[in-house]
Amino acid sequence: MMSATIDFDKYEVVIGLEVHAQLLTESKLFCGDSAAFGGAPNTHISPITLGHPGSLPRLNTKAVEFAVRLGLACGCDIEQNNYFARKNYFYPDLPKGYQISQHTAPICNGGIVTIPTPAGERAVQLNRIHLEEDAGKSMHDQDPYNTMVDYNRAGVPLVEIVTEPDLHSSDEVYAFLTTLRRLVRWLDVCDGNMEEGSMRCDANISIRLKGEKTLGTKVEVKNLNSIRNVKRAVEGEIKRQITLVETGGEIVQETRSFDAGNGTSFSMRSKEEANDYRYFPEPDLSPFHLTEEYLDTIRQALPELPDALVHQYVHKYGLSDYDARVVCDDKPTADYFEQVVKIIPKHKAVANWLIGPVKSTLNEQGLSMAQFPLPAAALAALIQLVEDGKVSFSIASSRIFPELLLQPETSPLDIATRMNLLQDNNADSISPIIDEVLAKYPDKVAEFRSGKKGLMGLFVGEVMKLSKGKADPKVTNQLLAEKLK
Repeated sequence: MMSATIDFDKYEVVIGLEVHAQLLTESKLFCGDSAAFGGAPNTHISPITLGHPGSLPRLNTKAVEFAVRLGLACGCDIEQNNYFARKNYFYPDLPKGYQISQHTAPICNGGIVTIPTPAGERAVQLNRIHLEEDAGKSMHDQDPYNTMVDYNRAGVPLVEIVTEPDLHSSDEVYAFLTTLRRLVRWLDVCDGNMEEGSMRCDANISIRLKGEKTLGTKVEVKNLNSIRNVKRAVEGEIKRQITLVETGGEIVQETRSFDAGNGTSFSMRSKEEANDYRYFPEPDLSPFHLTEEYLDTIRQALPELPDALVHQYVHKYGLSDYDARVVCDDKPTADYFEQVVKIIPKHKAVANWLIGPVKSTLNEQGLSMAQFPLPAAALAALIQLVEDGKVSFSIASSRIFPELLLQPETSPLDIATRMNLLQDNNADSISPIIDEVLAKYPDKVAEFRSGKKGLMGLFVGEVMKLSKGKADPKVTNQLLAEKLK
């Protein structure tokens, strides 16, 4: 009851995110152990992963390339002279007793991620993107007395994307993470699967009265395993902080864990203003220099980014903003769209098929666009049938498309012919059907002639029904208009 009297609108929310993205390399950051998700516990390990004395790390250059690729796509300044540092802390899932990280000297500085908002697009400022190795995984529910540790994940390459405190609502956080996940997948540097932990997010949240410039005391919320749960956790923490202040309490700097089951968070530990990780340059790894030629090679190999494609599809091809964004939601869909429109340059029609029948089929079968079995040429041929007026969209999508999925090597025209689905545009054969429909509805004919022009849809629908969908709608409309004068 008390929260109903609280004025939440007088506060401004300030949010910064720390997002860890696991890079899609085959091996770990400093050794050849597999970086694949899964596997029996402690099978993707070696003396280097376990930090045995005398074992030496060796840098995975593919991880560096992926970090640069992401940094360039975000408009970051790329640091050409790089080194790694040791971040010292002791925890069971950190076998060496330290983490090798770039925290003190990130490979990517600054940059932006542009997000959609109700007021239009907005650039969210990044602080940095840096490389580091992951820790292992402590499991507290495997044994009643002991914590079990799986080191398969230890040493897996990560980039940490750190924003400035530049987000101001749970909706903006949701938009940022959705956009970032699309980007890392688009660039093929991370699969963005939060459920498997390959993309993880911690949110730093504070509040202040509107108009104030000083940041409030921040609270970090961890253990967020989906974009939806990040949004829920941020909403809950905002409400908790404002309610606490309004009822005379004081916000303390702490780390909280989110319980997705009941939508609440609980305190894990208090957090000091600064942690003494005793950073120092990693003595077992040489500094590395990125040449201008190396950066240019990666820059030239970047695919066209989704925001640029959305702009092109809207302004050059006339798609709506919504259609363009759905088509550009992932790179396999955009690539497939590009393949189809090269064959049949009907951009709106192709987008309608991808957003409608194709997307529905993928959802029903639990497939991704990369698994869609129909070649672009086959879908283009089906769309061409509709464009040529040989079949209606309804017949093409409901009757021919399912058959084509089962026989992707068969011509859509052959399927339509075999199933007797080709449209009839012969006025002599359609006219008697129209006469039958008008004779069936004399009262509706009278109403139409008295001004209820909306009844045309009824007449067309009945003709299509009697003709089993084969009557050409354009010819049908023309004939009906003449007969109803």
